[in-house]
Parts: sequence; structure tokens; C-alpha cells
Amino acid sequence: MIANFLIGLREGLEASIVVGILIAYLVKVGRRDVLPRIWAGVALAAVLSLGLGALLTFGRYGLSFQAQEIIGGGLSIIAVGFVTTMTFWMAKTAGSMKHDLQSNLDKALLGGAWAIVGLAFLSVGREGIETALFVWATVSTAGGTAIPAIGALLGIAAAIVIEIGIYRGFVHLNLAKFFTITGFFLVIVAAGVLLYGIGDLQEAGVLPGASVYAFDISRAIPPTSWYGTLLQGLVNFTPRPTVLQSIVWLAYLVVVLPLFLRATRRRPAKTTSPSTTTADSTPTPGSRESVLSTGAPE
Repeated sequence: MIANFLIGLREGLEASIVVGILIAYLVKVGRRDVLPRIWAGVALAAVLSLGLGALLTFGRYGLSFQAQEIIGGGLSIIAVGFVTTMTFWMAKTAGSMKHDLQSNLDKALLGGAWAIVGLAFLSVGREGIETALFVWATVSTAGGTAIPAIGALLGIAAAIVIEIGIYRGFVHLNLAKFFTITGFFLVIVAAGVLLYGIGDLQEAGVLPGASVYAFDISRAIPPTSWYGTLLQGLVNFTPRPTVLQSIVWLAYLVVVLPLFLRATRRRPAKTTSPSTTTADSTPTPGSRESVLSTGAPE
């Protein structure tokens, strides 16, 4: 539940900040008439994400066990790919997100209604799809219990509350540090989801070595114990992984963690738009433009 709460918090905050920046910019340039189109794109993205979640949850029961394991393992690996890619993207672009969104919105304003809807849809939809896949994968590793999904929903709700506070100027959050810390944690969680995905494909017979175990510490850390359950919930720990699972898990961490840390060090400096920012445009508490200052490291 804790891991999924942080997943929901991170992805929800990422999506809500995008929406907040778009809305604040439209208000700033006097184009409130475009706001309904932004909300239309957000609504389409939410419907797509919820539909994907429902399909993943209820769409596999008519399949054989092997087919379910293949689908589950494959989607888990896809979810890991999504999360890893988006984690690196945010690590690199947190400082220039505001400027990039403003530039894209300027182009969309020239392109018409569908361009605005498309911008909002793509900005929010990628977070929603990523969250749906990743939460579903962690729910599957937890044996189908609803607790991880509840944690993710609570995280999304918390993200919305935080973004409202940022938008109103009541909350100040260093997004660079936030996405660095949560990104590091998500890399660890993603490694565990990848481990389970490989295990599903082994059980389906797609990958070899289903009965070749690297080690067995189930007596030292029983999976039904409170600490075993805690480790499983936090990092998808399994006390008896196969050799292939262990190799893939270790290889993922050895490759991805150093690259992620390097990406956070190479984050670009804050970029401003001369056409929209002036020397005396410092946001004040309560200002609707205060959200525009959250995209760069403090």
C-alpha cells in the first residue's frame, strides 16, 4: 500500500502539475475561453486510463492459466518500461517543464480546438496509462488484493490536494528533489515488478528455469510474516527467486540506478520565456500564477 501510495502521489502530482501549468498560463494570457478544451482532454485521458484499468482487472478471467501468465508477465515488463522511461524523462526535464508546456500550448492555440484537447490528453494520458499498468502489476504481485489499488487512489487524492495548494500559492514544493527521491524509489519498485514479470513468463513456459532457484530464505523471512509482507509491499520482495529472476533484477538495478543518478545531476537549468515572463513577475502567495514557479529546482 505504501509503495502504491507513492506511485499514485508521484504520477498524480506529475499530471496535476501539468494541468495546473496549462490552466495558469491560459489565465495569464487571458484565454479562459480555452479552459473547457483543456478539461475535455483531461477527461478523455481519465476515461482511457480507467478503461485500461478495468480491462486489465476484468478482462482475463476467460483465458487459460498460461495465457493469463503470459499477459501478466508481458504487461508487467511493459509497465516497468513505461515507469523507467518517464522517471528518466522527469529527472532530465523537471527544470524546463514549464517552458516546454508553454511553448507547446502556444502552438496548440494556433492549431485550434483539437490541438488543445490533444495537448491536455497526451500530457495527462501518459501518466494515467503508466499508473494503470504499474498499479495493476503491483496488485497482481500482491495476489489480487485491493489494498495496493486503495493506496494508489489515496496517493492520487493527495497529489490533487497538493497541486491545489500549489496553484493557490499555499504550498511550495521543490519538484526537482521530489521527483529525484520518488524516482529513485520507483526504480527499486520497478525492479521488483520486473522480477515478478519474469516469474510469470517462466510459469507460462515462455522463459526457461522456472524450477531453478537462486536461493531460498523463506524460513528466515517467511512471506506471511509482517516483515515479509512489508518487504513484499514495498519492493516486491520474494524469498525464493529463480536464477533468471535474480540475474534480471540485479542487471536492471546495476544499469538503471547509475543512469538515473547521472540524469538527475545533468538536469537542465531553469528556462524562461521572454514573451511571458518579466522582471517583476514573481508570484505571490494566493496568485494563480504561482504554479508556474514549481517546474524548476529551487
